[in-house]
Amino acid sequence: MLGLVITQSIVAQGKYFDSNGVNIHYIDQGAGVPIVLVHGRGGSLQGWIANGVLPNLTKDYRVVAFDLRGHGLSAKPHTQQQYGKEMALDIVRLMDHLGIEKAHIIGYSLGANIVAQLLILHPERFITATLGGSAGRFRWTTNDDEIVEREASETERLGFSPSFDTRIAPPNTAKATDEEIKKRSAVALVNPAEDRFAMAAIIRSSRDQLISAEEVAAVKVPTLGIVGSKDSFILSLQDLKQQRPGLQLVIVENGTHSGEEDTRKRPEFIAAIRQFIASNSKAPLK
Repeated sequence: MLGLVITQSIVAQGKYFDSNGVNIHYIDQGAGVPIVLVHGRGGSLQGWIANGVLPNLTKDYRVVAFDLRGHGLSAKPHTQQQYGKEMALDIVRLMDHLGIEKAHIIGYSLGANIVAQLLILHPERFITATLGGSAGRFRWTTNDDEIVEREASETERLGFSPSFDTRIAPPNTAKATDEEIKKRSAVALVNPAEDRFAMAAIIRSSRDQLISAEEVAAVKVPTLGIVGSKDSFILSLQDLKQQRPGLQLVIVENGTHSGEEDTRKRPEFIAAIRQFIASNSKAPLK
């Protein structure tokens, strides 16, 4: 019950700002060196509260978390052009809005892809970066185009993407049956908090978040990668380590991308972040 009260209290203090015509919901908690949290696809800032990351960090830092456009309590445009790179630029605009010159930034999954692009677009704004569960979109093939369109089409039709769920599921997870998909779709299609057309537009904007291997290798912002040993995206972070040997890579044993053993819920996740940030907190603040 106490956890529920705390969660409601934090969310109740949420505010909004206009990011190039799109209303973005955010919270600003704690004091000290600023940290920005960027959630994953289909999530919201509440995920950082529920998994304990935000409450933990606010003990010693100023923590800013927000709902990505198309998610949570933020506005949900339906056009593809309103996503992609715009999702990264929202973070810079939010920092400007709050008078934050430089910050540590932590992203998970889609959030990590957004952070990876920001390290190319605006590296001067970040003290450190943490990439959780993904390394950024710097390896792209025609197969990725097919994956994007399949998942976007499923989302428009069903309200969610079974293919995406399969991609991020822990190893040996049974594939959803047709009956299970039908039942989940019935719930998703009537959920007022989810907008299937906005989510489909987000998925289709993935190409606009592409960065090159050369750009990735040239990043100078100290970067931490965290991924579970049972996360299928571990390969992307191992690839990034090859491209950028200075990357500090932490592999959480038996951690998964989502589910019961979700890496974000593991004590190793917050411990690695705290250690990394503490060793890289010498930067002037505005």
